[in-house]
Amino acid sequence: MSTKLPIIAIILFVLALIASGVFYTVDEREKALVFKFGEIIRADNKPGLRIKVPLIDSVKYFDARVQTMDAEPEQYITIEKKGLIVDSFVKWRIIDTTQYFVSVGGLPTIASQRLRQLSNDGLRTEFGKRTVTEVISGDRRQIMEIVQKETNSEAEKYGIEVIDVRLKRIDLVPEIAQSVYDRMEAERDRVAKELRARGAETAERLRADADRQSQIIVANAEREAQIKRGEGDAKATRIYAKAYSQDEEFFSFYRSLEAYKNTFKNKEAMMVIEPDSDFFKYLKNPGK
Repeated sequence: MSTKLPIIAIILFVLALIASGVFYTVDEREKALVFKFGEIIRADNKPGLRIKVPLIDSVKYFDARVQTMDAEPEQYITIEKKGLIVDSFVKWRIIDTTQYFVSVGGLPTIASQRLRQLSNDGLRTEFGKRTVTEVISGDRRQIMEIVQKETNSEAEKYGIEVIDVRLKRIDLVPEIAQSVYDRMEAERDRVAKELRARGAETAERLRADADRQSQIIVANAEREAQIKRGEGDAKATRIYAKAYSQDEEFFSFYRSLEAYKNTFKNKEAMMVIEPDSDFFKYLKNPGK
C-alpha cells in the first residue's frame, strides 16, 4: 500500500499537467487567439472551456472590455485662425482579435497611439471649418458625432470599434482668452454705463414730474384757500351788514371798542388826533 501512494500521486500530477496543457478557458471579459508554432490558427471570442494541443498550441488573451484613450490636450486652429486648447478622450474596444493582433501587435499602447492620431486629425479638420463661437456654443455635439464616425471607419483596419469621442473641455489659448475677457469687460462696462444713464434720466424725469405735481397741488390748494377766504369774508360782511342794520348804535359802539383795543395795544404808540374827534366819542360821553 505504501508503494502505491507515490505512484498514484505521480500519475495524478502527470494528468494535471496534461489537463493544464489541453484545456484553457476564455473569460467573458476576454478575447483569445490560439497560435500553433507562432501562427494564428483561430480566434476564440466567446467565453467557455476550450481544448488545445499541448506543447504545440499556445493561447494569448486580450481585454474585450471598453477601454479609454485619454488624449493630452491639443491646440486646434479655427477658421478665424484662433487657437483653442481641447481636452478629449475616445472610448474603444476590440472587435476583430486577429486583425488587432496583426495591425498593432495586440498592444493597447500602440492602439491608443493610432486612435489619438486619427481623432486629432478629425478634430483638426472639424475645428478648421468653424468659428470659436460655433465650436463653443453650438456645434460641439455635431463635431463629436462626425469625428466618432470618421475615426471608427479608419479604426476598423486595426480591428477596433470606436464607440464614442468626447470633448471634455475647450479653452482659448491664454493670449486670446485675455483679449476676449478684456472685450467682455469693456462690453459689460458699456452696458452698465448705459443702464446708469437710463436710470439717471428716469430719476430726473420722475423728479421733474413730482415737482410739477407738487406745484399744481399747491396752486390748487392756494386757489381753494383764496376761494374759501373770499367766501368767508363775504359771509362775514353779510353778517356785519345784517347786524348793523338791526342796531346801528350798538354796532358803532362795538366797532369803536375794537378800534380802541387795537390802538392802545401798543403802549409806545403815539397818536396825533384832535380831542374833539369822533374817535373819542364813547370815551367822553359813555352814555350816548
